[in-house]
Amino acid sequence: MKKVVVFLPAYNEEDCIVEMIQTIPRTMSPDVEVKIIVIDDGSKDKTVELANRAGVDAVYQNETNQGLGAAVRQGFQRCLELGADIGVMIDADLEYPGRQIPDVIQPILDGKADYVMGSRFLGTIEGMKVHRRLGNYAFTLLQSILLKRWIHDGQSGMRAFSKEVLQEAEIIHDYNYAQVVTLNIVRKGFRMIEIPIHYQVRKKGESFIKFKAYMSSVLPAIYREMRRKPIPFTKSQGNEEWT
Repeated sequence: MKKVVVFLPAYNEEDCIVEMIQTIPRTMSPDVEVKIIVIDDGSKDKTVELANRAGVDAVYQNETNQGLGAAVRQGFQRCLELGADIGVMIDADLEYPGRQIPDVIQPILDGKADYVMGSRFLGTIEGMKVHRRLGNYAFTLLQSILLKRWIHDGQSGMRAFSKEVLQEAEIIHDYNYAQVVTLNIVRKGFRMIEIPIHYQVRKKGESFIKFKAYMSSVLPAIYREMRRKPIPFTKSQGNEEWT
């Protein structure tokens, strides 16, 4: 039996949280146990109350807003505490399809990947605003150049992580996580793949992303991550050693 822990970082998502939780399948296969948790990052609205009513297994609440990167880092820790074999992060804003979580975890279950990103650009991106699409293209291209491999959607808010990745991944800043965690994971030698997902434009609530804050926080974090020397992860799979 494999345990999958799905965690939703959330900040003032009272308009979306219940519906988002309801999209996550509790039954994925006979060999998979599913837990759903919320990492509430200091919400001032009814996010926590509504998440509990929606029947999640746990809500972990920060007293103050610490940032998405910090919330995802905490999500990794909580997944490990709960004994997860696979952790799944999905945004709480209804832009990402909870129903496709079984598709995202399957490559890890099959032993073909350690880190899976749901790609909107391999799937559907209808309705995404032009400035957001261009920003995604730019940051994804930067990651592709730095990693010397093609990535289609480096800013995806839907990702799955093996237990080993949950243990080893480092997020070096609190504001966001999307770029630095992929750089960190891939440079440590973990196997990453992308699968197509169906994106829908956010219709409720408000995105935390502000252009000036995003640029001033994310670009320096990418620079700091690339200056660090990663320690390659080595794992035995049967009689095969890989790094």
